[in-house]
Amino acid sequence: MSQNDAASAKNVVLYLVRNLVENSDAADIKVIDADDSVTYEIHVAQSDLGKVIGRQGRIANALRAVTKAAAIHEARKVFVEIAA
Repeated sequence: MSQNDAASAKNVVLYLVRNLVENSDAADIKVIDADDSVTYEIHVAQSDLGKVIGRQGRIANALRAVTKAAAIHEARKVFVEIAA
C-alpha cells in the first residue's frame, strides 16, 4: 500500500471515529504495516468503546467495511482492531 493510500484510509476512519465518540481528543489510529496486510488499530477512551463497537458490533463492522473500501487501491488485506 502506498503511503498516500494508507494516509487516506487512516484519515477517513479517524474522521468517522472522532465524530462517533464524545472524547474525540483520545481517539487515535495506529497503522501496522505487514508484507501482505495492513492493520488499523483504533484507540478510544474506555467510556467511548461501546459507541465505536455498537450494538451487536454493527458500527465496528461498518467501520471495517469503510476502511476496506478506502484502501481498495492496493491488493492487500485490511484489518481493523478496536482497543481502549
